[in-house]
Amino acid sequence: MDSAYLISIFLLLSTALTTINASIHIYQNQLFNEVGNAYLLPGGSEGLAASRSSDNSVSDGRSFIRFENITFWRTQAAADEQSDKEHGTGLIQAVIFEAADRNNIGGSAYGGQRSICCTPDLAKLEGCKQGEVIRIPSSTDSKWPMVLNIYFGGNDLSTSMDNAKVPIMKTGMYNLFFIACDPKLKGTTMSGKTVWKNPDGYLPGRMAPLKKFYVYMMIAYLLLSAIWFSQYVRFWKDILLLQHCITAVIGLGLFEMILWYFDYSNFNSTGMRPVVITTWVVTVGAIRKTLSRLLTLSVSMGYGVVRPTLGGLTSKVLLLGATYFLAAELLDITEYVGTINDISGRARLFLVLPDAFLDAFLILWIFTSLSKTLEQLQVKRISAKLDLYRKFSNALAVAVIASVAWITFEVYFKATDPFNERWQSAWIITAFWDILSFALLCVICYLWAPSQSSQRYAYSEDVKDEFDDEEAQSLTRGQSDGDVNLVKQERNNGNAGVSDPEDDSEEDKRE
Repeated sequence: MDSAYLISIFLLLSTALTTINASIHIYQNQLFNEVGNAYLLPGGSEGLAASRSSDNSVSDGRSFIRFENITFWRTQAAADEQSDKEHGTGLIQAVIFEAADRNNIGGSAYGGQRSICCTPDLAKLEGCKQGEVIRIPSSTDSKWPMVLNIYFGGNDLSTSMDNAKVPIMKTGMYNLFFIACDPKLKGTTMSGKTVWKNPDGYLPGRMAPLKKFYVYMMIAYLLLSAIWFSQYVRFWKDILLLQHCITAVIGLGLFEMILWYFDYSNFNSTGMRPVVITTWVVTVGAIRKTLSRLLTLSVSMGYGVVRPTLGGLTSKVLLLGATYFLAAELLDITEYVGTINDISGRARLFLVLPDAFLDAFLILWIFTSLSKTLEQLQVKRISAKLDLYRKFSNALAVAVIASVAWITFEVYFKATDPFNERWQSAWIITAFWDILSFALLCVICYLWAPSQSSQRYAYSEDVKDEFDDEEAQSLTRGQSDGDVNLVKQERNNGNAGVSDPEDDSEEDKRE
């Protein structure tokens, strides 16, 4: 098996095997795993930018990987056997390499297989040192990949690594592995931590642009809030219930952007990501996403415009909202709380599927309801409301097309970048959904902006009578015209003050 392939497997699975606490990667009695002819323990991977200076502050322009309190423990049998060897070393090596140089770990093919560790035969053929990792110097810098050696002494059960610091002078996606080539070191465990720092702080490279992005999103939400609330206060007496819901979504969106900024800001300055703060952020985000989708669904159903309540659908809408909140909350907590690396593909797929299914179901329900609402408004020639809903349906269709196109791009982006070498642009994947959600919210705010004529879009008894009349016609369809006229005449006799069709037509024209 190709050593590069073995390394690739561990690059993809490293997050599942490594306990991570933000940019400080913590290892707690973790076991080395057998891969090919070596024992590996993944130490993490992050995008790091090149150092800009040598100061000592948090945002000092330095970039490095620092080892702190790294300790290894081997079994008693390994220690006893090692002490009997005349030339034994009990060697463990810390290997740091850029993703682009991953093929520089491992030797030439011998016996149909490439080895991570140098075997006696490869030592004769290639001159590598038996019992050590085969390292091919990078074409750009002969010092890389970087290899640090740690030895067990005598029959000691444990050994510690010096608190070394490896400066990063070239921008790239860096990976760390602890490798033992001696078969007798099977069962070795490790504890300690490594600190990974970028020039501007402890934020991982793929997250760093998001800190500035959320500043811009805060400004955008503040501008939208200022415009909306000025109209909201000005026309307070004409506010619809639907507009109260829009106000809540705007407030939650602004609050979420503020929380995200402070989460990333604290992360950047301390290198830690408190579970409580991040949990609050993703919870507010899940609530905002749920309310946004329920608001869109309610608008599509004509709530507050052509019907006063959702009627028998209320319980179904609330149940769908609760289910979507739980799915979104679970996915976001797993993806963001206490971790910086992408979760393994299988785990993410398991969590993404319910969220994607619910989104697809919501989209289907929204467009089905919207189609019925448009049909009813068109039949009754309620021109003002019909124009409003046509604009909304067009905006919604554009948003859905953009979502499908972006999902396709996201799948392509991740499928063609298994080692995260395009980490500098990965933040766009996350940012797009916030931008799309904000854009759709702006459209809803524009269409349902508070004004002195807001009430003309509100549900009224006249509209109810019109829909009742439509239902009566459908119930009597297939009867003679005389029977239909008789039904209408009896209805008019029992409901004094209801205008005839010609009067209704004139009212529609005035609207």
